[in-house]
Amino acid sequence: MSKLWKNISSASKLAEKAEQFTVGDDYRLDQRLIPYDVRASKVHARGLHKVGLLDDSELQDLLDVLDEILNIWEGDSFEIHQEQEDGHTAIEEYLVETLGETGKKIHAGRSRNDQVLVALRLFERDQLEQLTELVKQTAKSLLKQAQRYENIPMPGYTHTQRAMLSSVGMWLASFAEMLLQDLEMLKAAYRNVNQSPLGTAAGFGVNFDLPRKWTAEQLGFDGVITVAITAQNTRGKIDLQVVQSLTSVGSTLSHFANDLVWYSSREFNFFEVDAALCTGSSIMPQKQNVDTAELLRARYATLCGCEQAIKMNTVKLTSGYHRDLQLIKKEVMTSLVEIKAMLEMAQLLAEHLIPNEKQLKAACTKEIFAADRANELVKKGLTFRDAYHKVKSNMDELEAGDLMQRLKEKKHVGGPGNLGLDSLKKKIEMFHL
Repeated sequence: MSKLWKNISSASKLAEKAEQFTVGDDYRLDQRLIPYDVRASKVHARGLHKVGLLDDSELQDLLDVLDEILNIWEGDSFEIHQEQEDGHTAIEEYLVETLGETGKKIHAGRSRNDQVLVALRLFERDQLEQLTELVKQTAKSLLKQAQRYENIPMPGYTHTQRAMLSSVGMWLASFAEMLLQDLEMLKAAYRNVNQSPLGTAAGFGVNFDLPRKWTAEQLGFDGVITVAITAQNTRGKIDLQVVQSLTSVGSTLSHFANDLVWYSSREFNFFEVDAALCTGSSIMPQKQNVDTAELLRARYATLCGCEQAIKMNTVKLTSGYHRDLQLIKKEVMTSLVEIKAMLEMAQLLAEHLIPNEKQLKAACTKEIFAADRANELVKKGLTFRDAYHKVKSNMDELEAGDLMQRLKEKKHVGGPGNLGLDSLKKKIEMFHL
């Protein structure tokens, strides 16, 4: 099988080694992009028809065979071979083998450079839409549990020391709100993803009057990348924004997991996690390990690694396309697989944790009410600094009192007695890309 870019087959060992190195796993990764490439190819063919480069019959033949390719792919039978390098070549060669001269016309006005970008942007757009719903589901699960355990007291920590009164509801609701903030990052990445690079070719345009705005509309893009070379200069940059938005979600999930690892330990004993989400030990019969939370915490490192790989890949490149950019695809796809697994497990952990109310209350020892006592003295007319020193000099006089009442006293917006859970729920439900 010959290359698109040369007419002879290279069968030497040297050429074989070069092919293995340059192609890598790209032809395997492209299996995920086939339906997006087919969709873009159909629209591109219609665009060529609009400018007179395909007649009615040729257009219909191309559309029919592209549908055939999609059906074969859906049946897990569409093959991409290493010597083809990528899915774009596999599609074109199938068209040529089936349609002859008509198949050779599909590549007019485009390069594999904009072809892969369009497929990636459609893929990323689809993935971001799915992820948005997964993040919202996880946030809702956290919020539901926050509402359920809203009034269970829990010590709040600063410097890893007991500090002030908090609640299980406050702890859980915080992660729901953090995910809301992460959704804004997904939305920002989505805006740049949703601009069409189709028709920019290798990054310098073509001397056909391609209907770029029309093809962008047909593919559901918000608009076009205006300057052709911008498409190549932002390959990597936009992908990085996607992965950074995933890393932002991952950081929230990792934070939640880390808290849960510690708070479910025997040293804290604040929470129990359903035994089905735990593992045991091969040597210690008593062990019940929250390995799911530990691995949820650890997978954040994989996201960070993917982000860093993309950063270092693009930082050294001059304007235009470079083969280095091929490797970004793997990092994007790996990140998407990881974050989906993380979201699923975070949701399960949130839904299957049980507070140890007795232990949580016992941990709310009297010293965490020192600041509250100082504030009470301020209400009676003392300056805060005088009240602070008065309380510090009389720590033995502190009392925990009624913990429920203590929670209710903090009724400003966001305090344990007024978490604003209904407001957060509404924000989650109304959020859209």
